[in-house]
Amino acid sequence: MERPADTFDMLRNRTMTGLVRDEILRMIKAGEVRGGERLNELALSTALRVSRAPVREAIRALEEAGLLRQEKNRGVFVREVTLEEAAELYEVRAGLSEMAGRALARRIDAGMLAELRDRVSALDAAADVTAYYQLNLALHDRMVELGGNVILLEMYRRLVDRTHLWRRGSFDAGLEASRREHHAILDALAAGDVDAAGMRMREHVEAGYRRATGQ
Repeated sequence: MERPADTFDMLRNRTMTGLVRDEILRMIKAGEVRGGERLNELALSTALRVSRAPVREAIRALEEAGLLRQEKNRGVFVREVTLEEAAELYEVRAGLSEMAGRALARRIDAGMLAELRDRVSALDAAADVTAYYQLNLALHDRMVELGGNVILLEMYRRLVDRTHLWRRGSFDAGLEASRREHHAILDALAAGDVDAAGMRMREHVEAGYRRATGQ
């Protein structure tokens, strides 16, 4: 039985909305758009070669996620995160990361450990800060994912997306310390030490916040 044309249109719009949302999020992560900057709906529609409907839906979804804000008669803006809000975001992120580290240590196997070692080796070999930053994001996302808690992963990803709105300090100044912390996390995971894995994950996030704020 054929589906009605409007059903296909609805499915297509959902797919396009997701693609537009992912592209806007990529722009935020890459620093191509920053807090306080205005997004032009028409320009996005033209650049992505889609109608304005999925752009509006993507903007609405990102507004609900706390990444964008709409101002009456002014347009859509990337949200700005204050120092106080950033501190709260990192505090929650540290707690979630500790939970993820503990969960992963309980279930890690040789295959998981080998994959994480490969990812850390790639980070060690990263040629520039931009590459390191992206690989670092992927490593931590994967560690949370491997922990096996779907709700935790969902919460973590939403929180990290909001953290991208606040990018201060010199990321490259702490690369060596970040690398050492990654190896300490791997050591705890390899030993199956639940408490240590959780604490190394928490301490890594807390140290990252201190580096970002120059504390």
